[in-house]
Amino acid sequence: MDVDHESEYLKRLGKGEHDAFDALFLSYHSLMKRFLTGFIKDGDDVRDILQDIFCSVWEHRDSIARVGSFKSYLFRMARNAVYNHFKLNAIREEHLQQYQREAILVDDLQEERLYAEELGLLLDLAIDRMPPQRKLIFMMSRKEDLPNGEIAKRLNISKRTVENHITQALADLRKLLKVIIPFFI
Repeated sequence: MDVDHESEYLKRLGKGEHDAFDALFLSYHSLMKRFLTGFIKDGDDVRDILQDIFCSVWEHRDSIARVGSFKSYLFRMARNAVYNHFKLNAIREEHLQQYQREAILVDDLQEERLYAEELGLLLDLAIDRMPPQRKLIFMMSRKEDLPNGEIAKRLNISKRTVENHITQALADLRKLLKVIIPFFI
């Protein structure tokens, strides 16, 4: 489009004439599309950016009517749109990667929690299978957090007997752990 026609269309665009906008759109749309496609390969993104550019032209028609070179103005808008596109994509990619890292962490934590629950259930089963006196002493020591002297007093047995039962209970649990821990690693 020559400078005189462009200047005339810009004046008419400034007055809100749709046919002037249509003429400018038809003159520059394919040129702008080729320019944008050189940077942005996704056709949908290019169409969206083009639409945004020409919508902005219409919205700011009053001030655009006074520009010296409409072509230069469009290319500046397109260049800025390309920068914004890449900046937004970089931010979007960063957020996606952060989300994926957090999702992996959550999955790992859930898996660890599941293993801990399974291990706890196996230990509870092992404790349930202990002889009744050993089980009672172990539960009082570890679950009720009672000192050995208090347990001995309550059960009317020697403190040494309490210590022997706890030592044997811990030895039984260590044996079990040696067998089952490899399945959790």
